[in-house]
Amino acid sequence: MAKSKKKVPEINASSMADISFLLLIFFLVTTTMDTDSGITRRLPPPIENEMDIKVKERNILNVMINKYDKLMVNNKPGDLATLKDETKRFITPNPNDEKAPEIEMKEIELLGTIMTNKGVVSLKNDRGTSYKMYISVQNELARAFNELRDEMSMKYFGQHYNDLTDKDKIEAINKAIPVRISEAEPEEIK
Repeated sequence: MAKSKKKVPEINASSMADISFLLLIFFLVTTTMDTDSGITRRLPPPIENEMDIKVKERNILNVMINKYDKLMVNNKPGDLATLKDETKRFITPNPNDEKAPEIEMKEIELLGTIMTNKGVVSLKNDRGTSYKMYISVQNELARAFNELRDEMSMKYFGQHYNDLTDKDKIEAINKAIPVRISEAEPEEIK
């Protein structure tokens, strides 16, 4: 007797490509992608002719972070917990303190003639500074400016700054309290 060879039935793979395509579409549609988060800042326009701008020492709040994530504010040990309040004190116009930043009177539409501060926050960090500490310091500085804007908005318009919808009111508050944060290139800070 001869051995009979049994034929193996073939699997119909004609619809396999269609099924694979449908699965691919399904996973692309249902998968969520993580979005990058960061600091929302509007950068100033590029400077065409670079020149050194002289700023009086009293108009600068020096904030430095070293590679060990230690904070220095005006060459004194600083604390992240008090940085917001120190920045607010620095930014708030204080005509009676000769060590405070200079002030100037400005005529701002919707606000009238108000006292503004010429202070600048100078932020320097070391190349070894952790990203977490850098972001924490940035957040505290932003909170200081945001709180002052919110206080001014409540005083003049009776609304929180974030609730303002009138572009003219927002622009007036921004002119009165501009965000002046100067960041230097990372360097070795001891």
